[in-house]
Amino acid sequence: MASEPASVPFAEAVKFWLKLGFISFGGPAGQIAIMHQELVDRRRWISESRFLQALNYCMVLPGPEAQQLATYLGWLMHRTLGGLVAGILFVLPSFLLLVVFGWIYLTQGDQPLVAGIFGLIKPAVTAVVLHAAWRIGQRALKGAWPWALAVVSFLSLSFFSVPFPLIILFAGLIGWLSHRSGSTAFTSAPSHARGRAVEGEALINQSTPVPEHARFSRRRLVTSVVAGVALWLVSFGGLLMIFGSSHPLIDMGRFFTQAALLTFGGAYAVLPYVFQGAVETYGWVTPAQMIDGLALGESTPGPLIMVITFVAFVGAFAGQFIEGASPLLNGVVAASVATWFTFLPSFVFILAGGPLIESGRHVNALNAPLAAITAAVVGIIANLAVWFGLHVFFPAGVTGVPDLLAVAIALAAAVALFAFKRSVIEVIGAVALLGATSAIGLLF
Repeated sequence: MASEPASVPFAEAVKFWLKLGFISFGGPAGQIAIMHQELVDRRRWISESRFLQALNYCMVLPGPEAQQLATYLGWLMHRTLGGLVAGILFVLPSFLLLVVFGWIYLTQGDQPLVAGIFGLIKPAVTAVVLHAAWRIGQRALKGAWPWALAVVSFLSLSFFSVPFPLIILFAGLIGWLSHRSGSTAFTSAPSHARGRAVEGEALINQSTPVPEHARFSRRRLVTSVVAGVALWLVSFGGLLMIFGSSHPLIDMGRFFTQAALLTFGGAYAVLPYVFQGAVETYGWVTPAQMIDGLALGESTPGPLIMVITFVAFVGAFAGQFIEGASPLLNGVVAASVATWFTFLPSFVFILAGGPLIESGRHVNALNAPLAAITAAVVGIIANLAVWFGLHVFFPAGVTGVPDLLAVAIALAAAVALFAFKRSVIEVIGAVALLGATSAIGLLF
């Protein structure tokens, strides 16, 4: 029996995952770049090819690919416990920060300092989302068919309010039919990694034997899936027993499970679905609060989809979901529910599917549907940027007077992102500092 491939001490890995949870700014692309730089280039814990193999699998999955990649690498090095630690520590700092900032936002949001910061961050976020659509589009839109699919996706959301999951399913079907017909219209796969590490110098490389825990077996697959389903049933069933079937927390558990299972293409692709449900369907937050939540998500470490923590906290804090409990307790419970049901499927996907990938069982038929879905995601994100712009630039409605300061801030942020290649956290941080300075100046 082959020995374990990695000799990374578990305590050292835990320190790294904790550090990553606090420095993982910049959205999915930035977080993947940090992991690549640290694990492949600097620490040499894993080789370039093995890193890409894990990343490609996570790209196929619904949900936040950066958190799933951390979970995968932690699992590969240190079994199930390593995967759980890596995935949880990737999320935990962001959860705690967003709960604290959510409380400050709701209790001190009318203060000039807080209002000044949020007032300038919101138009900058519009530029950030537009930049995300452009960045993904550069990789995904290679040819006429991907461009057409992106345009159809944009128009379907913008003018016909087609449900988000239906667009994703349609795109996947188009990609599958393209593959079946022998077409090469959807064959390009995105790549996030930069730089090359010497293959043989990494602790885990292509010549390293597959460790025992990463070998595929039907028993291990069934065990992982059954354990995940059981955890979901116990947690959701517990909520049903405590609160009843018509309670908002039940809606949250069901909705965020659907978001985790149906939203392909990373965090920016999940957001339109969350917006549609949280703002329009359930009314947990207002459009302005949703934009503020995304601004916080962009300016704090961790997965961008952690905006769901803010959404749940704000909705329960104001809506008093749990009768007799304090607003803060309401918010913390709802935030915990949303986070649990959003990330539970991601852990199951990695622990159940990881051995399939490590054993070399690649599903080539998924490449074309994934490429088609990614093309559709570009249109979805562009729609999100338009949605933001309408609410930020025209606070009184599209027939009202535009907010020229918001337009100027968005243009400046766009120039910084597109022309000067500044990072998201630099842009958001600079705008927040400008807002705070302006507010302090007004106070004195």
